Amino acid sequence: MSVATIDWVHAPCRTPRADLAAAARERQAQLTKPPGSLGALEAAAVRLAGLQGVLKPSLERVWISVFAADHGVAAEGISAFPQAVTGEMVRNFARGGAAISVLARELGASLEVVHLGTVNDPGELPGVRREWIAAQTANFARGEAMTPSQLALALRAGAESARCADGAGAQLFIGGEMGIGNTTAATALACALLGAAPEALAGAGTGLDGSGIARKAATVAQALALHGAADSPLAWLRCIGGFELAALVGAYIAAAQRGLPVLVDGFIASAAALAAVRLQPDCRAWMLFSHRSQEQGHARLLEALGAEPLLDLQLRLGEASGAAVAVPLLRLACALHAGMATFAEAGVSAA
Repeated sequence: MSVATIDWVHAPCRTPRADLAAAARERQAQLTKPPGSLGALEAAAVRLAGLQGVLKPSLERVWISVFAADHGVAAEGISAFPQAVTGEMVRNFARGGAAISVLARELGASLEVVHLGTVNDPGELPGVRREWIAAQTANFARGEAMTPSQLALALRAGAESARCADGAGAQLFIGGEMGIGNTTAATALACALLGAAPEALAGAGTGLDGSGIARKAATVAQALALHGAADSPLAWLRCIGGFELAALVGAYIAAAQRGLPVLVDGFIASAAALAAVRLQPDCRAWMLFSHRSQEQGHARLLEALGAEPLLDLQLRLGEASGAAVAVPLLRLACALHAGMATFAEAGVSAA
């Protein structure tokens, strides 16, 4: 693999402002409430203060990028939906009819859809950034999913989204994905990075029954055996990943390099987050985690990332929907942190 095309992923990340996180923690101790009584809301406000570099953080400007791509492994019959759905959903995103489209409108968030390659190509669409790599990855149960140049392009596409978000003054970046077969790719990547058995991580995805899940686990096992010589997170990402997974990895690393906080979505996004952290450990400091997915393997990924998500709503849609649902909670955390009176201001006796 040509290091020259991907060496940027190893560039240093920004360092969160520990002094402002400490100042925010001190402010929390002075607010008119028992210490720690707002639990995770307090912790989130303190984290965001350090990440945004301000005493009173806010989340008025949220950027959401959804990366869409198809997977050759779909030929193994590992999805309940036909592969044509990926391209059809890209069109649905553009028309504003998808779940994340509705959520972004309600949040007043910027939403971009990044089309990396689909078998059912909807062509040029308004609001869709076309970053075409190929119609799909290769079937990783039979060969390597991506060439080195395809991996570099996918990583760069994600980095470009982080650059756009930063340039627009975003205070939070959310990455989402769409691609029939991508829970299988995420399962394979998670198994490789965690050293876990496919049976322990393979879940229902888009709605597989028991036999479908078993077929998915067997396909992942076949792929892990085929690519056993892979010796790095980048090699595993290239051999068994997907264009949208690689784009998420690139976006997470580039966001941390720019000092832009990231809110990680569910199972697939967390698999990408773990790959990003294995590639560039310092990017972990810039990640907040939105929800615990219903997908079986998500708990293992969260544990490996040392993450405690904000919500558990039994979601498994993807598209960044779980992260979007968590944004109002984070906005409330910021509002409480900034708007509550201190004991001194309110004339209330402290403990």
